[in-house]
Amino acid sequence: MSKPVIVRVFDVVGGPVCVSAEDGQRVHEKIAPLLREGQNVVVSFEQVETLISLFLNAAIGQLYGEFTEARIRKLLAVRDLSAEDVEVLKRVVKNAKAYFKSPKKFDKAWKEEVGDEE
Repeated sequence: MSKPVIVRVFDVVGGPVCVSAEDGQRVHEKIAPLLREGQNVVVSFEQVETLISLFLNAAIGQLYGEFTEARIRKLLAVRDLSAEDVEVLKRVVKNAKAYFKSPKKFDKAWKEEVGDEE
């Protein structure tokens, strides 16, 4: 087995604050190609001081729309998270799995909630 690639969130984002979807997308763009290649990936949150679910949705949550849960569990590891941030990540993953199981249902409910008609 090859040595895992470590993706340091602090380095990708350029600092300790992880609050934007754009920064989360940049992390996602580092992770997804590696998973496609079958590479083991460790996402390190070392030095990250502020982390919110919006960032995690973009960085990690959307992986569940591209890969099977089994592949993610096999190839992706996360480290250096506080207990509080682990709980946020668990909620993001749970919501992502539910969403990607039936995205049309969620999108319809969202449009009904916000009154968006396309």
